[in-house]
Amino acid sequence: QVQLVESGGALVQPGGPLRLSCAASGFNFSNYDMRWYRQAPGKERVRIATITNTGFIYNYEDSVTGRFTISRDNAKNTSYLQMNSLKPKDTAVYYCHARRNPSVYWGQGTQVAVSS
Repeated sequence: QVQLVESGGALVQPGGPLRLSCAASGFNFSNYDMRWYRQAPGKERVRIATITNTGFIYNYEDSVTGRFTISRDNAKNTSYLQMNSLKPKDTAVYYCHARRNPSVYWGQGTQVAVSS
């Protein structure tokens, strides 16, 4: 059974850090590109960043460039999103996504709220 399970979402103060994790199971994680998306209330889901199966990183969304870092640990079947200098506009549900065409998998999402 394929699973992507996000964790690490929390309420955090502006300027603070947070690290999200995405634990994968049921498929060959090391062969898949991993992405993080987020969806703010009332808005469309937006891709934040991509890390390929070989570790190449691209597609950082403009508003997170320099603050967020995507990574992966193939030995642990886990992808991470390190978020620094968080802002209230970063408040959203964050989703993990695995892709190896034609297979695509989504996690259930984890809530991040940035507020004082």
